[in-house]
Amino acid sequence: MIPHRLKTEKAVIERPGWRDYQEDLRWASTKEQLIAKTCKLFALTLILLVVIYGLFGSFGGKSFSHLLADFFSSSHDNKVDARLNYGKLIDKRNVRALLKSTSFVNLKQKSFDFVSDGRKFRVDTSLDINLQDFLLKKLNSNTSRYIGIVGMDPATGKVLSMVSFDKTDPSNNPCVDSRFPAASIFKIVSASAVVEKCGLNPNSKLSYNGRKHTLYKSQLKDRKNRYTNQITFQDSFAQSVNPVFGKIGALYLGKDTLEKYAEAFDFNKSINFEIEIAPSSVNLSDEPYQWAEVACGFNNKTKMSPLHGAMMASAIINQGSIMEPTVVEQIINEKGEIIYRNRLVTINQAITPRASKVLNQLMAATIRSGTCRKAFRGYRKDKILSKLNIGGKTGSMDNKSHNVRYDWFVGFAKEREGPRKIALSIIVAHEKYIGPRASYYARIAMKEYFSSYFKKTAT
Repeated sequence: MIPHRLKTEKAVIERPGWRDYQEDLRWASTKEQLIAKTCKLFALTLILLVVIYGLFGSFGGKSFSHLLADFFSSSHDNKVDARLNYGKLIDKRNVRALLKSTSFVNLKQKSFDFVSDGRKFRVDTSLDINLQDFLLKKLNSNTSRYIGIVGMDPATGKVLSMVSFDKTDPSNNPCVDSRFPAASIFKIVSASAVVEKCGLNPNSKLSYNGRKHTLYKSQLKDRKNRYTNQITFQDSFAQSVNPVFGKIGALYLGKDTLEKYAEAFDFNKSINFEIEIAPSSVNLSDEPYQWAEVACGFNNKTKMSPLHGAMMASAIINQGSIMEPTVVEQIINEKGEIIYRNRLVTINQAITPRASKVLNQLMAATIRSGTCRKAFRGYRKDKILSKLNIGGKTGSMDNKSHNVRYDWFVGFAKEREGPRKIALSIIVAHEKYIGPRASYYARIAMKEYFSSYFKKTAT
Protein backbone atom coordinates (compact mmCIF):
# COMPACT_ATOMS: atom_id res chain seq x y z
CA MET A 1 0.00 0.00 0.00
CA ILE A 2 1.25 3.49 -0.87
CA PRO A 3 1.41 5.83 2.14
CA HIS A 4 -1.31 8.50 2.14
CA ARG A 5 1.36 11.31 2.14
CA LEU A 6 2.53 10.24 -1.34
CA LYS A 7 0.06 11.78 -3.78
CA THR A 8 1.73 10.71 -7.04
CA GLU A 9 4.21 8.22 -8.40
CA LYS A 10 6.84 10.98 -8.01
CA ALA A 11 6.43 10.72 -4.25
CA VAL A 12 5.83 14.42 -3.68
CA ILE A 13 6.06 15.11 0.04
CA GLU A 14 3.23 17.10 1.68
CA ARG A 15 4.07 20.52 3.13
CA PRO A 16 4.42 20.53 6.90
CA GLY A 17 1.61 21.73 9.10
CA TRP A 18 1.45 25.11 10.81
CA ARG A 19 2.77 23.75 14.17
CA ASP A 20 5.72 22.03 12.52
CA TYR A 21 6.47 25.20 10.61
CA GLN A 22 6.51 27.29 13.81
CA GLU A 23 8.73 24.73 15.54
CA ASP A 24 11.22 24.91 12.66
CA LEU A 25 11.32 28.71 12.92
CA ARG A 26 12.02 28.54 16.67
CA TRP A 27 14.82 26.01 16.16
CA ALA A 28 16.43 28.12 13.39
CA SER A 29 16.34 31.17 15.68
CA THR A 30 17.94 29.18 18.52
CA LYS A 31 20.74 27.98 16.23
CA GLU A 32 21.47 31.53 15.09
CA GLN A 33 21.70 32.69 18.71
CA LEU A 34 24.05 29.81 19.62
CA ILE A 35 26.33 30.59 16.68
CA ALA A 36 26.40 34.30 17.55
CA LYS A 37 27.22 33.58 21.22
CA THR A 38 29.98 31.13 20.23
CA CYS A 39 31.58 33.73 17.94
CA LYS A 40 31.39 36.38 20.68
CA LEU A 41 32.96 34.01 23.22
CA PHE A 42 35.76 33.13 20.82
CA ALA A 43 36.46 36.80 20.10
CA LEU A 44 36.47 37.67 23.82
CA THR A 45 38.86 34.78 24.52
CA LEU A 46 41.31 36.04 21.90
CA ILE A 47 41.10 39.59 23.29
CA LEU A 48 41.71 38.25 26.81
CA LEU A 49 44.78 36.34 25.60
CA VAL A 50 46.14 39.49 23.97
CA VAL A 51 45.63 41.47 27.19
CA ILE A 52 47.29 38.78 29.33
CA TYR A 53 50.19 38.56 26.89
CA GLY A 54 50.60 42.33 27.01
CA LEU A 55 50.74 42.24 30.81
CA PHE A 56 53.04 39.29 31.30
CA GLY A 57 54.99 39.18 28.04
CA SER A 58 54.97 35.43 27.53
CA PHE A 59 53.33 32.11 28.33
CA GLY A 60 55.98 29.76 29.74
CA GLY A 61 58.50 30.91 27.17
CA LYS A 62 56.08 30.85 24.19
CA SER A 63 55.33 33.99 22.26
CA PHE A 64 51.69 34.87 21.59
CA SER A 65 52.20 34.23 17.90
CA HIS A 66 53.40 30.71 18.73
CA LEU A 67 50.34 30.13 20.87
CA LEU A 68 48.06 31.16 18.02
CA ALA A 69 50.06 29.03 15.60
CA ASP A 70 49.69 26.00 17.87
CA PHE A 71 45.95 26.62 18.20
CA PHE A 72 45.21 27.04 14.51
CA SER A 73 47.63 24.38 13.29
CA SER A 74 46.08 21.54 15.30
CA SER A 75 43.21 21.04 12.87
CA HIS A 76 45.59 21.24 9.91
CA ASP A 77 47.86 18.62 11.44
CA ASN A 78 44.93 16.24 11.78
CA LYS A 79 44.23 16.61 8.06
CA VAL A 80 47.90 16.03 7.24
CA ASP A 81 48.08 12.98 9.51
CA ALA A 82 45.50 11.09 7.46
CA ARG A 83 47.75 11.20 4.39
CA LEU A 84 50.89 9.91 6.08
CA ASN A 85 52.24 6.42 5.71
CA TYR A 86 52.98 6.50 9.45
CA GLY A 87 49.37 7.43 10.19
CA LYS A 88 50.44 10.52 12.15
CA LEU A 89 53.30 12.95 12.55
CA ILE A 90 56.22 11.14 14.15
CA ASP A 91 57.90 12.41 17.34
CA LYS A 92 61.56 12.99 18.17
CA ARG A 93 62.03 9.43 19.40
CA ASN A 94 61.00 8.17 15.95
CA VAL A 95 63.18 10.81 14.30
CA ARG A 96 66.23 9.60 16.25
CA ALA A 97 65.59 6.07 15.00
CA LEU A 98 65.04 7.30 11.44
CA LEU A 99 68.22 9.42 11.45
CA LYS A 100 70.36 6.94 13.36
CA SER A 101 72.76 6.34 10.47
CA THR A 102 72.67 9.95 9.24
CA SER A 103 75.60 12.23 10.07
CA PHE A 104 75.03 15.79 11.25
CA VAL A 105 78.77 16.49 11.47
CA ASN A 106 79.61 19.87 9.90
CA LEU A 107 76.64 20.18 7.56
CA LYS A 108 77.19 22.61 4.68
CA GLN A 109 73.61 22.74 3.41
CA LYS A 110 70.45 23.76 5.22
CA SER A 111 68.57 20.82 3.68
CA PHE A 112 69.70 17.36 2.64
CA ASP A 113 68.32 14.05 1.39
CA PHE A 114 68.86 10.63 2.94
CA VAL A 115 67.65 7.09 2.39
CA SER A 116 66.31 4.80 5.13
CA ASP A 117 65.00 1.28 4.51
CA GLY A 118 64.97 1.98 0.78
CA ARG A 119 62.84 5.09 1.16
CA LYS A 120 63.99 8.60 0.36
CA PHE A 121 63.49 11.52 2.77
CA ARG A 122 64.37 15.20 2.84
CA VAL A 123 65.47 17.01 6.01
CA ASP A 124 65.16 20.76 6.46
CA THR A 125 67.34 22.01 9.32
CA SER A 126 67.26 25.13 11.48
CA LEU A 127 70.94 25.93 10.77
CA ASP A 128 72.07 29.42 9.84
CA ILE A 129 74.24 28.36 6.91
CA ASN A 130 76.14 31.66 6.75
CA LEU A 131 77.24 31.25 10.38
CA GLN A 132 77.87 27.53 9.89
CA ASP A 133 80.08 28.12 6.86
CA PHE A 134 81.96 30.96 8.59
CA LEU A 135 82.81 28.83 11.65
CA LEU A 136 83.82 25.85 9.52
CA LYS A 137 86.34 28.06 7.73
CA LYS A 138 87.64 29.48 11.03
CA LEU A 139 88.04 26.10 12.72
CA ASN A 140 91.69 25.54 13.70
CA SER A 141 92.32 21.85 14.36
CA ASN A 142 96.12 21.92 14.38
CA THR A 143 96.52 21.97 18.16
CA SER A 144 93.19 20.46 19.26
CA ARG A 145 91.90 17.01 20.02
CA TYR A 146 88.25 18.07 20.14
CA ILE A 147 86.27 21.17 19.18
CA GLY A 148 82.52 21.62 19.56
CA ILE A 149 80.65 24.85 18.79
CA VAL A 150 76.89 25.17 19.24
CA GLY A 151 74.88 28.31 18.49
CA MET A 152 71.24 28.37 19.56
CA ASP A 153 68.25 30.69 19.40
CA PRO A 154 67.39 31.01 23.13
CA ALA A 155 63.72 31.82 22.53
CA THR A 156 62.98 28.71 20.47
CA GLY A 157 65.75 26.19 21.19
CA LYS A 158 66.57 26.03 17.47
CA VAL A 159 70.19 25.15 16.76
CA LEU A 160 71.73 27.79 14.49
CA SER A 161 75.19 26.28 14.20
CA MET A 162 76.76 22.94 15.06
CA VAL A 163 80.43 22.75 14.10
CA SER A 164 82.85 20.15 15.44
CA PHE A 165 86.18 18.37 15.16
CA ASP A 166 87.29 15.07 16.66
CA LYS A 167 90.89 14.12 15.99
CA THR A 168 90.40 10.56 17.28
CA ASP A 169 87.14 9.84 15.41
CA PRO A 170 86.16 12.14 12.51
CA SER A 171 82.65 10.65 12.44
CA ASN A 172 81.97 11.67 16.06
CA ASN A 173 80.10 14.88 16.81
CA PRO A 174 81.58 16.53 19.96
CA CYS A 175 78.64 18.98 20.00
CA VAL A 176 76.42 16.20 21.35
CA ASP A 177 79.18 14.37 23.23
CA SER A 178 78.72 14.43 27.02
CA ARG A 179 82.22 13.29 27.96
CA PHE A 180 83.65 16.75 28.71
CA PRO A 181 84.28 17.94 32.30
CA ALA A 182 81.95 20.86 33.02
CA ALA A 183 84.66 22.62 35.08
CA SER A 184 83.69 26.15 36.14
CA ILE A 185 80.64 26.20 33.85
CA PHE A 186 78.87 24.55 36.80
CA LYS A 187 79.31 27.84 38.68
CA ILE A 188 76.27 29.02 36.67
CA VAL A 189 74.20 26.43 38.54
CA SER A 190 75.74 27.23 41.94
CA ALA A 191 75.36 30.99 41.44
CA SER A 192 71.70 30.58 40.45
CA ALA A 193 71.04 28.45 43.53
CA VAL A 194 72.66 30.85 46.00
CA VAL A 195 70.85 33.84 44.47
CA GLU A 196 67.48 32.17 44.97
CA LYS A 197 68.11 30.36 48.25
CA CYS A 198 70.25 32.97 50.05
CA GLY A 199 69.29 36.21 48.34
CA LEU A 200 72.79 37.15 47.18
CA ASN A 201 73.09 40.04 44.74
CA PRO A 202 76.06 41.13 42.60
CA ASN A 203 77.38 43.46 45.33
CA SER A 204 77.12 40.97 48.20
CA LYS A 205 80.43 40.73 50.07
CA LEU A 206 82.14 37.36 50.39
CA SER A 207 85.53 36.29 51.71
CA TYR A 208 88.19 33.68 51.07
CA ASN A 209 91.68 32.70 52.15
CA GLY A 210 94.48 31.52 49.90
CA ARG A 211 94.72 31.67 46.14
CA LYS A 212 91.76 32.16 43.78
CA HIS A 213 92.06 28.98 41.76
CA THR A 214 92.89 26.38 44.38
CA LEU A 215 90.51 24.46 46.62
CA TYR A 216 91.96 23.07 49.85
CA LYS A 217 89.85 21.93 52.78
CA SER A 218 91.40 24.70 54.87
CA GLN A 219 89.95 27.25 52.44
CA LEU A 220 86.41 26.11 53.27
CA LYS A 221 86.60 27.16 56.92
CA ASP A 222 84.42 30.13 57.78
CA ARG A 223 87.17 32.25 59.27
CA LYS A 224 88.57 35.75 58.94
CA ASN A 225 92.11 36.86 59.67
CA ARG A 226 94.62 39.31 58.28
CA TYR A 227 95.10 37.08 55.23
CA THR A 228 91.40 37.00 54.38
CA ASN A 229 90.40 38.55 51.04
CA GLN A 230 87.11 40.40 50.57
CA ILE A 231 85.40 40.18 47.18
CA THR A 232 81.96 40.86 45.74
CA PHE A 233 79.78 38.02 44.52
CA GLN A 234 79.98 39.49 41.00
CA ASP A 235 83.77 39.57 40.96
CA SER A 236 84.07 36.09 42.45
CA PHE A 237 81.94 34.77 39.56
CA ALA A 238 83.66 36.87 36.88
CA GLN A 239 87.12 35.85 38.10
CA SER A 240 86.00 32.27 38.81
CA VAL A 241 87.24 32.22 42.42
CA ASN A 242 87.15 28.58 43.52
CA PRO A 243 87.29 28.95 47.33
CA VAL A 244 84.32 31.34 47.31
CA PHE A 245 82.18 28.92 45.32
CA GLY A 246 83.53 26.00 47.34
CA LYS A 247 82.24 27.68 50.50
CA ILE A 248 78.95 28.42 48.77
CA GLY A 249 78.55 24.72 47.98
CA ALA A 250 79.66 23.37 51.37
CA LEU A 251 78.32 26.04 53.76
CA TYR A 252 75.43 27.77 51.96
CA LEU A 253 73.80 25.18 49.72
CA GLY A 254 74.60 21.56 50.61
CA LYS A 255 73.85 18.36 48.79
CA ASP A 256 70.05 18.61 48.39
CA THR A 257 70.02 22.14 47.01
CA LEU A 258 72.88 21.46 44.62
CA GLU A 259 71.09 18.36 43.34
CA LYS A 260 67.84 20.29 42.96
CA TYR A 261 69.38 23.08 40.88
CA ALA A 262 71.53 20.72 38.84
CA GLU A 263 68.33 18.91 37.91
CA ALA A 264 66.59 22.24 37.17
CA PHE A 265 69.36 22.91 34.64
CA ASP A 266 68.80 19.43 33.18
CA PHE A 267 71.80 17.55 34.53
CA ASN A 268 71.12 13.82 34.93
CA LYS A 269 68.19 14.11 32.50
CA SER A 270 67.67 12.82 28.98
CA ILE A 271 67.60 15.64 26.43
CA ASN A 272 64.85 15.21 23.85
CA PHE A 273 66.71 16.06 20.65
CA GLU A 274 66.59 14.75 17.08
CA ILE A 275 70.11 13.35 17.51
CA GLU A 276 71.11 10.82 20.17
CA ILE A 277 72.78 12.54 23.12
CA ALA A 278 73.80 11.13 26.49
CA PRO A 279 72.69 13.04 29.60
CA SER A 280 75.07 15.47 31.26
CA SER A 281 75.93 14.09 34.67
CA VAL A 282 76.68 15.24 38.21
CA ASN A 283 76.94 13.07 41.31
CA LEU A 284 76.94 14.28 44.90
CA SER A 285 78.13 12.29 47.89
CA ASP A 286 77.50 12.97 51.59
CA GLU A 287 80.91 14.62 51.97
CA PRO A 288 80.88 18.46 52.32
CA TYR A 289 84.24 18.83 50.58
CA GLN A 290 82.81 17.03 47.55
CA TRP A 291 79.89 19.52 47.53
CA ALA A 292 82.50 22.27 47.39
CA GLU A 293 84.28 20.57 44.48
CA VAL A 294 81.06 20.22 42.52
CA ALA A 295 79.84 23.77 43.26
CA CYS A 296 82.99 25.40 41.90
CA GLY A 297 83.64 22.84 39.16
CA PHE A 298 86.89 21.61 40.69
CA ASN A 299 86.45 18.00 39.61
CA ASN A 300 86.59 15.74 36.54
CA LYS A 301 83.38 13.82 37.24
CA THR A 302 80.74 16.44 36.41
CA LYS A 303 80.30 16.02 32.64
CA MET A 304 78.33 17.90 30.01
CA SER A 305 77.95 18.44 26.25
CA PRO A 306 78.24 21.68 24.28
CA LEU A 307 74.57 21.34 23.30
CA HIS A 308 73.64 21.30 26.99
CA GLY A 309 75.86 24.33 27.58
CA ALA A 310 73.87 26.26 24.95
CA MET A 311 70.65 25.30 26.74
CA MET A 312 72.05 26.64 30.02
CA ALA A 313 73.07 29.92 28.41
CA SER A 314 69.63 30.15 26.81
CA ALA A 315 67.98 29.90 30.24
CA ILE A 316 69.96 32.88 31.51
CA ILE A 317 69.00 35.12 28.57
CA ASN A 318 65.45 33.70 28.39
CA GLN A 319 64.26 34.75 31.89
CA GLY A 320 65.05 31.33 33.31
CA SER A 321 63.15 29.18 30.81
CA ILE A 322 64.88 26.25 29.11
CA MET A 323 63.58 25.40 25.67
CA GLU A 324 63.73 21.92 24.17
CA PRO A 325 66.55 21.90 21.58
CA THR A 326 65.84 21.15 17.94
CA VAL A 327 67.91 21.11 14.76
CA VAL A 328 65.39 19.57 12.34
CA GLU A 329 62.68 21.90 11.10
CA GLN A 330 60.81 19.19 9.23
CA ILE A 331 61.18 15.87 7.43
CA ILE A 332 59.41 15.19 4.13
CA ASN A 333 58.93 11.73 2.63
CA GLU A 334 59.25 10.72 -1.04
CA LYS A 335 55.59 11.59 -1.64
CA GLY A 336 56.15 15.16 -0.50
CA GLU A 337 54.27 14.59 2.75
CA ILE A 338 55.49 16.15 6.01
CA ILE A 339 56.09 13.37 8.51
CA TYR A 340 57.83 15.47 11.19
CA ARG A 341 57.64 19.13 12.14
CA ASN A 342 59.42 20.61 15.15
CA ARG A 343 57.46 22.38 17.86
CA LEU A 344 58.26 25.05 20.43
CA VAL A 345 58.47 23.25 23.78
CA THR A 346 59.41 24.70 27.17
CA ILE A 347 61.17 22.01 29.21
CA ASN A 348 61.02 23.82 32.53
CA GLN A 349 61.61 27.08 34.40
CA ALA A 350 65.12 26.52 35.71
CA ILE A 351 65.27 29.75 37.74
CA THR A 352 63.15 32.81 38.37
CA PRO A 353 63.34 35.89 36.11
CA ARG A 354 64.94 37.78 39.02
CA ALA A 355 67.72 35.19 39.34
CA SER A 356 68.28 35.22 35.58
CA LYS A 357 68.66 39.01 35.75
CA VAL A 358 71.37 38.65 38.41
CA LEU A 359 73.14 35.96 36.36
CA ASN A 360 73.01 38.29 33.36
CA GLN A 361 74.95 40.84 35.39
CA LEU A 362 77.47 38.27 36.61
CA MET A 363 78.10 36.97 33.09
CA ALA A 364 78.39 40.51 31.70
CA ALA A 365 81.08 41.21 34.32
CA THR A 366 82.96 38.11 33.11
CA ILE A 367 83.20 39.68 29.65
CA ARG A 368 83.99 43.16 30.95
CA SER A 369 86.51 42.49 33.70
CA GLY A 370 86.73 38.75 34.33
CA THR A 371 88.20 35.72 32.64
CA CYS A 372 86.95 36.80 29.17
CA ARG A 373 88.33 40.35 29.24
CA LYS A 374 91.34 39.55 27.01
CA ALA A 375 89.32 37.74 24.35
CA PHE A 376 86.75 40.56 24.26
CA ARG A 377 89.18 43.47 24.62
CA GLY A 378 87.86 46.56 22.83
CA TYR A 379 84.39 45.08 22.24
CA ARG A 380 82.64 48.26 23.40
CA LYS A 381 84.31 50.16 20.55
CA ASP A 382 83.67 47.48 17.94
CA LYS A 383 81.19 48.42 15.20
CA ILE A 384 79.09 45.28 15.76
CA LEU A 385 79.81 44.11 19.31
CA SER A 386 79.18 47.57 20.77
CA LYS A 387 75.51 47.16 19.80
CA LEU A 388 75.17 44.02 21.92
CA ASN A 389 74.70 42.99 25.53
CA ILE A 390 77.20 40.15 25.99
CA GLY A 391 77.64 37.69 28.83
CA GLY A 392 79.66 34.56 29.37
CA LYS A 393 81.34 32.05 31.64
CA THR A 394 84.61 30.26 31.03
CA GLY A 395 85.89 27.00 32.43
CA SER A 396 89.11 25.04 32.15
CA MET A 397 90.28 21.66 33.36
CA ASP A 398 93.09 19.21 32.55
CA ASN A 399 92.32 15.57 31.92
CA LYS A 400 93.70 13.00 34.34
CA SER A 401 96.80 12.42 32.19
CA HIS A 402 97.44 16.18 31.94
CA ASN A 403 97.94 15.94 28.19
CA VAL A 404 94.66 17.63 27.27
CA ARG A 405 93.39 21.01 28.48
CA TYR A 406 89.61 21.42 28.26
CA ASP A 407 88.61 25.01 27.58
CA TRP A 408 84.97 26.20 27.77
CA PHE A 409 82.91 29.24 26.89
CA VAL A 410 79.18 29.34 27.60
CA GLY A 411 77.38 32.61 27.04
CA PHE A 412 75.10 34.82 24.98
CA ALA A 413 74.75 38.02 22.97
CA LYS A 414 71.62 40.13 22.51
CA GLU A 415 71.10 43.27 20.47
CA ARG A 416 70.42 46.23 22.74
CA GLU A 417 67.80 47.82 20.51
CA GLY A 418 65.97 44.73 19.34
CA PRO A 419 64.93 41.13 20.06
CA ARG A 420 67.66 39.18 18.24
CA LYS A 421 69.86 37.01 20.46
CA ILE A 422 72.08 33.96 20.34
CA ALA A 423 73.34 31.49 22.96
CA LEU A 424 76.76 29.94 22.42
CA SER A 425 78.51 26.95 23.95
CA ILE A 426 82.04 26.04 22.91
CA ILE A 427 84.51 23.37 24.03
CA VAL A 428 88.10 23.21 22.81
CA ALA A 429 90.37 20.39 24.00
CA HIS A 430 93.92 21.70 23.53
CA GLU A 431 96.84 19.28 23.32
CA LYS A 432 100.53 20.15 23.62
CA TYR A 433 100.06 23.73 22.48
CA ILE A 434 97.22 26.14 23.24
CA GLY A 435 95.53 27.18 20.01
CA PRO A 436 92.51 29.48 19.54
CA ARG A 437 90.52 29.50 22.75
CA ALA A 438 86.82 28.90 23.19
CA SER A 439 86.23 32.57 24.05
CA TYR A 440 87.89 33.58 20.75
CA TYR A 441 85.44 31.42 18.79
CA ALA A 442 82.60 32.95 20.81
CA ARG A 443 83.64 36.48 19.91
CA ILE A 444 83.96 35.86 16.16
CA ALA A 445 80.69 33.86 16.11
CA MET A 446 78.79 36.71 17.77
CA LYS A 447 80.28 39.27 15.41
CA GLU A 448 79.54 37.23 12.29
CA TYR A 449 75.99 36.36 13.33
CA PHE A 450 74.98 39.92 14.13
CA SER A 451 76.92 41.42 11.24
CA SER A 452 74.82 39.36 8.82
CA TYR A 453 71.65 40.21 10.74
CA PHE A 454 72.31 43.97 10.79
CA LYS A 455 73.01 43.94 7.05
CA LYS A 456 69.67 42.24 6.38
CA THR A 457 67.70 44.62 8.59
CA ALA A 458 69.39 47.65 7.00
CA THR A 459 68.20 46.73 3.49
